[in-house]
Amino acid sequence: MTWMTQGMAATGRALVRGGLAIVSAVLLVVHLALLVPGFGLGLLFLIPWPFVQMRRITGLARRVAGGVPAPYAAKPPPPEPEPDGRYRHARQLYTHPYWPRAVRYLEWVTGDRATWRDLGWMVANPLVGTVLGFGPVALVAAGGALAAVRPAALGWWAIPVGVVAAVLGFAVAPVAVRAHDRWTGTVLGPPPARIGAVKAWYGRRLYDLVRLAALGGLTVVSAFYAALSCMLLVAVFAVGLVVFLPPFAEHIRWLTNLRRRLARDWSGVTVDGPYRPQPQLPARRPDGLYEVNKHLYKSAQWARYNLRLDRAWRDPATWRDVAFLLLDPIVGGAIAGVPLGAVGVGFLGQVIPGVRLLVGDDNVEGPLVLVDRPWLALVLGVALLVFGFVVAPAALRLHGRWTSWLLRPTEKARLDLRVRQLTESRADANEAQAAELRRIERDLHDGAQARLVAVGITLGLIESLIEKDPAAARNLVAEARESSTKALAELRDLVRGVHPPVLQERGLGDAVRALALEVPVPTTVRVDLTGRVPAPIEAAVYFAVSEVLTNAAKHSGARRVEVRIEHDGRALYVRVEDDGRGGADPALGGGLRGLRHRLAVFDGTVRVQSPSGGPTVVTLEVPCASSSPRTCTS
Repeated sequence: MTWMTQGMAATGRALVRGGLAIVSAVLLVVHLALLVPGFGLGLLFLIPWPFVQMRRITGLARRVAGGVPAPYAAKPPPPEPEPDGRYRHARQLYTHPYWPRAVRYLEWVTGDRATWRDLGWMVANPLVGTVLGFGPVALVAAGGALAAVRPAALGWWAIPVGVVAAVLGFAVAPVAVRAHDRWTGTVLGPPPARIGAVKAWYGRRLYDLVRLAALGGLTVVSAFYAALSCMLLVAVFAVGLVVFLPPFAEHIRWLTNLRRRLARDWSGVTVDGPYRPQPQLPARRPDGLYEVNKHLYKSAQWARYNLRLDRAWRDPATWRDVAFLLLDPIVGGAIAGVPLGAVGVGFLGQVIPGVRLLVGDDNVEGPLVLVDRPWLALVLGVALLVFGFVVAPAALRLHGRWTSWLLRPTEKARLDLRVRQLTESRADANEAQAAELRRIERDLHDGAQARLVAVGITLGLIESLIEKDPAAARNLVAEARESSTKALAELRDLVRGVHPPVLQERGLGDAVRALALEVPVPTTVRVDLTGRVPAPIEAAVYFAVSEVLTNAAKHSGARRVEVRIEHDGRALYVRVEDDGRGGADPALGGGLRGLRHRLAVFDGTVRVQSPSGGPTVVTLEVPCASSSPRTCTS
């Protein structure tokens, strides 16, 4: 009767897994009660706690399933103070470590994929755990009840039927326990090295649904700011309280900028910032007053405030932001609500009630339930679930286009921005050219010119000593030869700094390979070019890559660097990645900001991704055509 003993032990383990199903269902309701206001009302401090507490339940489930390893990312270290005593996170400085620590904690929890795997397990386990955990227990309990209680009422046949049901429960209990443990290990364990096509499809759609839920929560924030906008407009136009307009217009831009960033990262729709630049305070007039729009102000504070007011009032982007806040709860909410509503109605309104009807539960009510046809309710629920998952990516892209429609720059604003960029790039080009000429002049003056002057003086001494002291003259000839050799080497270095010969002779790919040999960090260069790009662009990109490699070698502490160069027929792309400590920020100035000025002349862009702890990825993109003949090796 060994199998019976094993079956009884497995039934007890199944009962434990059924208990986990009840606990996960209860805690899921508690978590949702905190996550909905956290995402929907912007109460971000409510978000991390339920996720971290959820890990206690999933950790218990891993131990019950046989010690499934936890795949969580390492907890971020506490923030370190800057030299001035403040604490930095991204581009913001804080006087107290609470906020940077809280934001890091939030990013650690929500950015870990294991968190969302835990949430998926919590959502599905009430159903899976009930079936696999309580199923064998229910068979054993029903069989025992039939055999022990019902014979007098039902007849003799209740005894064999009850025994068969109990034996069947003991028999299927080990299989059910193994199935539950395997399912738990698959969902809560480390992700496999290779994910199947169906799982990948499901994961991407589920991730899109989570993103849509977050966007739906942001529509609630938009509705709140829309109400504030209406009250502000009434105060401005009816009462004349224009004093509130500049701070409000600047305050709501965090939300619209967030929506632009989410449209780019989640929907693949790039939405440029349309705002006019911050105006500079004009210089004082001879009479000591400030002139702003033909008005004179004695106080610099009032002059600066009126500049802000004029910028907020005259910038079309301000009113487009307000229009977006008014319409987003309707349009954006409808776009996000279609797939989310389909999944919610399908699962909660059809599948679960249909299953309850099929198992004999008659206490099912609701307008969405087909009470008299439970099988049809199941089919309809599954169809709604599939529909929600299928349309989620399209809804996400449509939401990005909706965001772009109102929050992108107008044609006039785009033209103004383009004129401003061209003006800045022309000024940068003139400044870079002047700086390059000054560098060449300085290098010639301090290097080759000084050595050539020394050679001339030495030749004069040789001329005076050649007959009186031939031995000394021969020594001076050797010194003159050495000085001329050094002068020639310095001239070659100077020419190489202006335009490396290998760049002109072999092309960008081989020039970067030669550059990589001089870097103290092991550097791999991969080139996929089918021709040559224009020479000025080659030179600009070459020196940009040189600057990035120099920064990686000096500041990143990297152990390896990888450079990838390719051309897609429209633009030249260079990607430089190192495994250093990260934390590079072009906004702090230095070489990375100089890269943008160097490539802006050619409409090029520089993107820097450098989270704390690494890796650092610098991507250079320059629009240009490529010549057809292949003139460099790869």
